[in-house]
Amino acid sequence: MKLRHVATGFGALLALVACRSPGLPDGIAPVEHFDAKRYLGKWYEIARFDDYFERGLNNVAADYSMNSDGSIRVINRGFDPQKRKWKQSEGKARFVGSQDVAALKVSFFGPFYAGYNVIAIDPDYQYALVAGQNRDYLWILSRTPDMPPEVRKSYLDIAKAKNFPVNQLIWVKHDNSAKST
Repeated sequence: MKLRHVATGFGALLALVACRSPGLPDGIAPVEHFDAKRYLGKWYEIARFDDYFERGLNNVAADYSMNSDGSIRVINRGFDPQKRKWKQSEGKARFVGSQDVAALKVSFFGPFYAGYNVIAIDPDYQYALVAGQNRDYLWILSRTPDMPPEVRKSYLDIAKAKNFPVNQLIWVKHDNSAKST
């Protein structure tokens, strides 16, 4: 009987966690006047914090496209040089509130969502700084595998000013040694 109550309580807690809207780190605001249609397409990962789901990958890129239900299809792809093979995952992103505010939640595992917040983007939608729901997740993205040094510095300065530990960023390698399959 006790086990049943524990399992029911755990299930309820899990449901609450899965359904709540992922937030932003304290002191961080998402981009306003955001244009999701301009954000769609391919983005190359320039830098990131180490995380288990991308650990060891290079040539990492994400493709964003609109689903018929208004959500955004996310396909993340990276090359594992140790195993000499590509790793890919597909997910879905939804806006947390208004679609002109770049605060989204993304899921790669059923009902479990994480924060995906564009906190800086250039006017031409060529470079972006993305934070998770806490300061453990940060990505610098570009439409090309390279980023001009002045843009890189600008995004590092923004992240540093918002108290992200930028010295922990991993700079992603993009090369032609990994043939696409």
